[in-house]
Amino acid sequence: MILSIVTLLEDKIMKKIISMLVLVLVIIGFAFAMGKVEQAQEIESDSIKIGISKLLSHPALDSIEKGITDYLSSTDIKYSVHVENANGDISTCASIAQVFKNEKIDIAVGIATPTAQAIQTLMSDTKQVYSSVTDPESAGLLGLDNVCGVSDMVPVRTHLELLKSFIKFDRLGMVYTSSEANGLTLKNTVEGVCKELGIEFVGVAVNNSSEVRMAALSIIDRVDLMYVATDNTVVSAITALSKVCYDNKKPLFSADTTSSFDTEVLIAGGFDYYKSGVLTGQLIERVINGESPKEIGVQYLNADSLELYLNLDIAAKLGLDFPTSLVENAKYVVKNGELLKN
Repeated sequence: MILSIVTLLEDKIMKKIISMLVLVLVIIGFAFAMGKVEQAQEIESDSIKIGISKLLSHPALDSIEKGITDYLSSTDIKYSVHVENANGDISTCASIAQVFKNEKIDIAVGIATPTAQAIQTLMSDTKQVYSSVTDPESAGLLGLDNVCGVSDMVPVRTHLELLKSFIKFDRLGMVYTSSEANGLTLKNTVEGVCKELGIEFVGVAVNNSSEVRMAALSIIDRVDLMYVATDNTVVSAITALSKVCYDNKKPLFSADTTSSFDTEVLIAGGFDYYKSGVLTGQLIERVINGESPKEIGVQYLNADSLELYLNLDIAAKLGLDFPTSLVENAKYVVKNGELLKN
């Protein structure tokens, strides 16, 4: 009887000891986990917060974003990235900038003019790097203490002289976005070069990408060919615009090569926007390393780095022939439905 009582007491004592040990282990584990969380928070607080605001998603702007993130990931910089897409809505650009401001972003990046302008308006005390801004001066982004970036102003004269070397045309049509500063800048630039070259300019304005097709239809009978600049709203609807041109047997030139694949674009001459993104990433790194954005200023893409895209299938259907030298120097050539790279 006494032995049974002793055994029972020993069991209870052992259970208490085991319970206490489990409790101690739980507490230690919790403390260890909290230490890990605090350590993670400390690492995160030491990293650079980068906010990227993109006007909308299309091949050129997507390539810029990828170029930025690929370059940053190749560096030793400790950073975090918050990417937002305005989906072509100007008011959303302001909302994104406000979110970045509330998050106390260290460096704000605007891909395309409206996003860069919204960031400058709402985050004037934050360091900023823009990309794919056609005319930084008219956009109010030039000469500011905390702003630098990359401009993709297209060589319009080079484009039109190239077209005139193998196509006879007197009237050039252009759809442009009246609500974007870069859209108006490009329209005015193209119109000015047309006047100098004795070409009649026929322009039509849109406010959003859904209007592009109808706008093109409204002028297609009054032009010999159509020209698309690096107007983000229009480029995002390039498939619809190219079909209007194709159906009406009018050549279409695009200043954006990357968005021309799988469309009825005859010829495109544009920059490599992935490389533009890499250049933007390099500017971000320079700012992080202490360089003054104002001293960095604006970096312009070189006209000599234009990439040519030619669609021989579209040319055949339009009764046109590309000069042999043009075909030999093109980076991308479509022949018999196949995209070839030189």
